[in-house]
Amino acid sequence: MENTEKIDILSLSRDELTAELTALGEKTFRAKQIYDWLHVKKVRDFSQMSNISAQLRDTLEKKFCLKSLIIKKKLVSDIDNTVKYLYGMPDGESVETVLMEYKHGNSLCISTQVGCRMGCRFCASTIAGFVRHLLPSEMLLQIYETERDSGRHVDSIVLMGIGEPLDNFDNVMKFLSLLNSEGEGMSLRHISLSTCGIVDRIYELAEMKTGLTLSISLHAATDEKRSSIMPINKKYNLEQLMTACRDYFKKTGRRISFEYSLIEGVNDTEQSADELIKLLRGMLCHVNLIPINEIRERDYKKSRYVEKFQKRLAAAGINATVRRTLGADINAACGQLRRDDGDAHKAVKE
Repeated sequence: MENTEKIDILSLSRDELTAELTALGEKTFRAKQIYDWLHVKKVRDFSQMSNISAQLRDTLEKKFCLKSLIIKKKLVSDIDNTVKYLYGMPDGESVETVLMEYKHGNSLCISTQVGCRMGCRFCASTIAGFVRHLLPSEMLLQIYETERDSGRHVDSIVLMGIGEPLDNFDNVMKFLSLLNSEGEGMSLRHISLSTCGIVDRIYELAEMKTGLTLSISLHAATDEKRSSIMPINKKYNLEQLMTACRDYFKKTGRRISFEYSLIEGVNDTEQSADELIKLLRGMLCHVNLIPINEIRERDYKKSRYVEKFQKRLAAAGINATVRRTLGADINAACGQLRRDDGDAHKAVKE
């Protein structure tokens, strides 16, 4: 069993690791050597650090833990090369990660929590409830293990898997800092963060001027309708959310993307389109229309009017596109693989 008293080395910044090593009497250059092993060569074990003395490797083993993920399940689409992973962690929990292939490169959708407490009615990720936050190392490892297994380089990251990123704010910000500055590094302009609308954190994010793309899970344009499918709207209503979004654009200059999952008979009518037009008129933004993924626990159905809805927005001057469906043959939507795995474990126990 993993020693929880050990320090999670993959979650440490270079400065933090340097401080730990100098406290052990090591030279500061050792921190760079070890970081290269962790974040460039991406080793799984301290014994693989061949230019580090055996004595120091033994010290690292005693003081630090080097976390790892195992592939519990892997599904590969025959349609578009989308790969969906169910990763298992040392504590027995699991998360989902999806590798998607686009013309501009490979994009990886990662999870930020085990489960989710936001309670969005159409989402499979929230059905089993919230378990815990993911650590920065566990977010990084989704990238490292996917690159290692697939042989493909990840060009962009989407924080749109299981969990609400802004509900795990400190760990996510640490992850972004590590991703941006350590190893080969990745510009945060290649990162998209999706949130259901935790307004206080959006203001904090705006002040940080990270350069990432902010995606708002909107899905309805009136408080009554949005509150019925997204409980977060009861805490932060649309007026508060839109004010925060305008502040984000003003502070960062980054166009906001609004995600809108179309549900038959709920938010896909001409009236719903007009409500969305009214809400977003005059704002520099992009609307990402998403044919909803049907899940067995809900009776929500995929809309038949996606193109009609998109054309109505476009006619009003709202930039809107329909998200390309990837991995349709492997149920690549978030939460379904983890939920099925949980059902299997439950059945075994029973």
